[in-house]
Amino acid sequence: MAPWGVMLPNFNPFGLEPWPYLDVVRAVEDHNFDAGWVGDHLAFHPPVIEATAALAAAAAVTDRMKLGFAVLLGAMREPVWLAKTLTSIDQLAPGRLIVGMGAGGEHPPEWRAAGAELAGRGARLDELLSILPDLLTGHAVNHNGPHLAVETPALNPSMSAAPPTVIGGRSDAALRRAARFADGWLGVWVSSEGFARSIDRLSEFAEQAGRARPEPMMLAFAAIGDDQAGCARDAAQLYRGQYNLPYEQVERWTLTGSVAQVADRLADYQAAGAQSIAVIPARPDLLGQVERIAQVRELLS
Repeated sequence: MAPWGVMLPNFNPFGLEPWPYLDVVRAVEDHNFDAGWVGDHLAFHPPVIEATAALAAAAAVTDRMKLGFAVLLGAMREPVWLAKTLTSIDQLAPGRLIVGMGAGGEHPPEWRAAGAELAGRGARLDELLSILPDLLTGHAVNHNGPHLAVETPALNPSMSAAPPTVIGGRSDAALRRAARFADGWLGVWVSSEGFARSIDRLSEFAEQAGRARPEPMMLAFAAIGDDQAGCARDAAQLYRGQYNLPYEQVERWTLTGSVAQVADRLADYQAAGAQSIAVIPARPDLLGQVERIAQVRELLS
């Protein structure tokens, strides 16, 4: 799908001024990565560029790489407007969109702000995923389900085929959702051993659903440099600024150290079954981190 990708900085946990979003987008394409990814929150701990706007901007300054959501909070959004936004991005970057979805829910105030119920978000997301292909591919939809009511004429422009879909999350519910609806499953904050166990569960759920197993993908936080203490300090600042999390809570899943050390850690995930890897730069020198991630990729390709 997209073997090597980089998370684009539509979040600004380091408080960088000016915010170098488009500079990083261009650098990711210039370093020949397969994909650039963005996250999604309405109101979160750091400043956030809205995810669909961020991908639309990335579409305007790139020509080749895939553009994906890792991941979009679909259950927070009205389905028809969401579909219209996605088909519009596809017009700007034909055939390059990857629709990543997740249940989210870690920050209840943004759900209230969006006028969306936090409870039942997983069931709403499942229902959205069931009707989204028709919304995206130019079909009129009249759907009156237990959680969503949608009545819309065909959207124009539309896509000739539904884009690849990725589901993020570590729970069995997320794995079941990926097995039922998605082309890929995105793991995060998990050991390589835990990642392998999740792939086994994903295979079981896919067999139950009568579908091929989705492609296992890994999202990894990496602070790369020869100053180990500095790498840890910067990663801790990212977690505080972006998630309001203490570093100790996620340190074991964070890749820090030299290019070779980070490559060794990512090799463990590849051995565990990761077919695609997306890396979140966890130091404020974002352009330098993109270059180092490219060096990691070269060691593992």
